[in-house]
Amino acid sequence: MQVNTLILGAGAAGLHAAAHAGPKTLVIDHAKAPGEKIRISGGGRCNFTNLGTTAANFISQNSHFAKSALARYTQWDFIDLVDRHGIAWHEKTLGQLFCDDTAKDIIAMLRAEMEAAQAQLWLNTSVEEVRHDGDLFHVRLSRDGKVGTVKASALVVATGGKSIPKMGATGLAYQIADQFGLAVTDTRPALVPFTFSDEKFKPLAGTATPARVTTQDGTSFDEALLFTHRGLSGPAVLQASSYWHEGEDVTVAIAPDLDLAPLLKDQRRDQGRKALTTALGVHLPPRLVEYLSAEIDLTGNVGDISDTRIDALCETLAAWSLKPSGTEGYRTAEVTLGGVDTDGLSSKTMEAKAVPGLYFIGEAVDVTGWLGGYNFQWAWSSGYAAGTAIAARLG
Repeated sequence: MQVNTLILGAGAAGLHAAAHAGPKTLVIDHAKAPGEKIRISGGGRCNFTNLGTTAANFISQNSHFAKSALARYTQWDFIDLVDRHGIAWHEKTLGQLFCDDTAKDIIAMLRAEMEAAQAQLWLNTSVEEVRHDGDLFHVRLSRDGKVGTVKASALVVATGGKSIPKMGATGLAYQIADQFGLAVTDTRPALVPFTFSDEKFKPLAGTATPARVTTQDGTSFDEALLFTHRGLSGPAVLQASSYWHEGEDVTVAIAPDLDLAPLLKDQRRDQGRKALTTALGVHLPPRLVEYLSAEIDLTGNVGDISDTRIDALCETLAAWSLKPSGTEGYRTAEVTLGGVDTDGLSSKTMEAKAVPGLYFIGEAVDVTGWLGGYNFQWAWSSGYAAGTAIAARLG
């Protein structure tokens, strides 16, 4: 069988690319259903983009690489597509957009766009071998117990990274890149909870608080922090994990937007007989205050503490130094940091510079977004860039 375009991977990037790649496009995936990471994202409602998307929200060895694709297919373009399909959505904090109903609406929309473009989808299909004869790509596939070869003028690798292996994630994209001489940057789990080998936060599991988490390079995120049986999670921690390296400390500021010192001084004047722990428990989660009392001197009544002690306490709460032993790894990581080196790709088309007709898109590439819909926007933008380039090239 011969097609114009063969797309490996029926995730967000692959499905979107298929709608733009032109006639005789085939998408294959080893999963039983397309868009599985879309389905589970955002608590089942899919945080499909972010209103504030810019290249500054992405991590890459080349900080400029994402600019072209993001400019050519913006968050507003995807929102327009969602609106045209009648999918209701709402905005949460920090520009994050979610479906009102279900993430399955996004998958159905992408399937409808594919079908309108007359692209085919084969599921339960795995890649056995990829080769290139100088003109066409020959991809040997195993489908329904049968093995056959599909020839294609363009091959798009949209198989993602290593995150969430239970969803079928593999390193196939990196293997294909290596086969064709493209470099792959170091990869590691990102947007992932921190772990502590001593399970020091187990007594606080389930407790959440606003926090600022700062990594050793000075990058900070102000969002919620969640204590877990194994360590730390929550948006602020997930964001920071993308900038953290093994062996480094992180600094946690508890309730950074709360000007705690004057509040405690007011309580000292008006409620002096209250225990300091009780006074703090008005402003911070009581379980956290109880936990901290084992590490910080919180004895006595609030009426008996000096300005100096209040200021010192607030400084401690604003600079709690912690050293994670690691992360929960690819098992729970939302994305993979790193990937196919952008030096070998065209930022306008996502095509390999040294291998005409070979494209890498989405999470497979060394472009990793922040938490909050940015990685989906990269999937839409990079998929569009490759799809439209292929359509123009093959006519």
